Amino acid sequence: MTRTAVVTGAASGIGKATAELLRTRGLTVIGVDLRDADITVDLTTAEGRRRLVEEAGRLSGGTVDEVYAIAGLSAPIPATAGVNYYGALATLEGLRPLLLNSPAPRAVAVASMASLQPHDDELLELFETGTEEAVLTRAAALAETPESGFLIYSTSKRALARWIRRTAPTADWAGSGIPLNAIAPGVVLTPMTADLVRTEEGREQLTRQVPMPLNGPFGPEVAADLLTWLGSEENSRLCGQVIFIDGGYDALTRGDSTW
Repeated sequence: MTRTAVVTGAASGIGKATAELLRTRGLTVIGVDLRDADITVDLTTAEGRRRLVEEAGRLSGGTVDEVYAIAGLSAPIPATAGVNYYGALATLEGLRPLLLNSPAPRAVAVASMASLQPHDDELLELFETGTEEAVLTRAAALAETPESGFLIYSTSKRALARWIRRTAPTADWAGSGIPLNAIAPGVVLTPMTADLVRTEEGREQLTRQVPMPLNGPFGPEVAADLLTWLGSEENSRLCGQVIFIDGGYDALTRGDSTW
């Protein structure tokens, strides 16, 4: 029987590569994005999140086998907090009832190697215990200066990684037979990072900031390979793993530590 996958961020980057790879393997793919997708919604809004769930249920006939929460932003703006964390959670939690109808449900999100980089303690605490309004207010304050604006991205990805770790082993997920995991990519060559690698100077600076000794930055298809394995029936035991696919950045950064 053909499996059905929902892929957010499907119009570009890792999401597009993932959707295309799944289609070549014969899956029915429901793409979600701001444009050029089966479901066009803004996942920074409550209305967009509600429509995602409604339309995914309608287009899938009530059963989804694989969910890929990939949509995200890296800009130093409050919307980055909205889509990277709340948009991802709304996707995973909102589509969980449709996953329960699958004989082999899987769910995967995209965190980032940036989750290991400096973050804002106040924003992280708000992600975990505060309201979305409070998070966006703090993010807006951080966005006022370049020195702190970049922390919105890293903190949102750290919060997402923590949520995956804490949520995956629970009754709603592992207890319901749904492996929930994430990947944490290093520098991926997408439109989002194009300006960073456009010049030799930019590439050298990026290498200093994000050393990736194994083959350096990579295309979105590399991340898609790992994502689609995590979302496949072959993956029956990984639970709450945040897998760093980063050319060695994690190993250099954390050394002997595994978390």
